[in-house]
Amino acid sequence: MYQTTYHRPSSVAEAVRMLGEAADGKFLGGGQTLIPTMKQRLAAPSDVIDLRHIAELKGITVSGRDVRIGAGTTHEEVANHSGLAAVCPAICYLAGHIGDPHVRHMGTIGGSISNNDPAADYPSAMLALNAMIHTSKRALSADEFFTGLFGTALDEDEIVTAVSFTAPEKAGYAKFPNPASRYALTGVFVAKRPEGVRVAVTGAGEDGVFRATAIENALSRSFEPSVLDGIAMSADGLMSDIHASAEYRANLIVVMAKRAVQAANG
Repeated sequence: MYQTTYHRPSSVAEAVRMLGEAADGKFLGGGQTLIPTMKQRLAAPSDVIDLRHIAELKGITVSGRDVRIGAGTTHEEVANHSGLAAVCPAICYLAGHIGDPHVRHMGTIGGSISNNDPAADYPSAMLALNAMIHTSKRALSADEFFTGLFGTALDEDEIVTAVSFTAPEKAGYAKFPNPASRYALTGVFVAKRPEGVRVAVTGAGEDGVFRATAIENALSRSFEPSVLDGIAMSADGLMSDIHASAEYRANLIVVMAKRAVQAANG
């Protein structure tokens, strides 16, 4: 048996102070990762600081095409927000296909990107949308924020407070889900802007989420699924596990990219 002390702060500043006073504290977003790891005795924090009841971390604001989503906003809230669906339906679709209803009602966007699981959906959206990640200390571009497998640029006492982005002209997301967990065996988010296309891949890379530049270059010339015919992704740096080989994931990247473009084009 082990003991942990539960805290429920009412502000970001209070949460940061509580962490500083803890011997080995952990922030809890939706609890979809921390709680299972604690149950399996893979984590035993001295203090758990629950961020779910901090009002300043919640809510979605859409002003024209500018979007801001509080880090404490659940997947279910993102999936069903009409204002967000009007400017970027792809992120609503993504959120609506995370896990199961329980996961979507408990899990949060801030918790997902802070954990940066290599098979999580949101990191691909943040990277493709060229989002800004706002924290209790600063703002980072998604390119700066995601640093590798389960890795981010966050300091130990830093909390993601919101994400923001300008909705692109078109965007789409497609994933090949694990039938049990709904995690992405491979997922691809595409976003088209006048200056070009950004394509981010999740579920496939050994080092986590990454941009697929060959696909970006092709789609920047013509934003149609057929332009990807003949493109072959290298299996180097891709994951192999009991679910799929690196070679299979390399093929899935192109297939999912085509489906994401098709979805973006309506």
